[in-house]
Amino acid sequence: MGKNVQVLVVEDNPKNLRLVNDILESQGYSILKAETGEEGLKKARDKNPDLIIMDIQMADYDGLLVTKILKENDVTAQIPIIALTAMAMKGDREKIIQAGCDDYLSKPFRYDHLIETVRKWAPNISS
Repeated sequence: MGKNVQVLVVEDNPKNLRLVNDILESQGYSILKAETGEEGLKKARDKNPDLIIMDIQMADYDGLLVTKILKENDVTAQIPIIALTAMAMKGDREKIIQAGCDDYLSKPFRYDHLIETVRKWAPNISS
């Protein structure tokens, strides 16, 4: 499953980054990692991944700003972006989707929910 599907994970918390990486690699996905919003922007532009998992609250660039920049760029606009965030208050999901993210996962996330959401958005996956 997930063979040849490249997922960019933009997450500034090393433990969360490793956890998402390990779960998705166990499902056969190829993972690109970025620990800052700036690094995420560069890797998205350079590598054109099939899917991006974007932390929203990062120290340098806010994940919503990074999403906006990527969605306004013709090269990266078509890449689905899943927000991964601790923002789980009423209205946060709507705010994140309106900002350009295609889907939303709240932290702490469930293993099966992460896999299900990635499969929903990543192309060329046989379930």
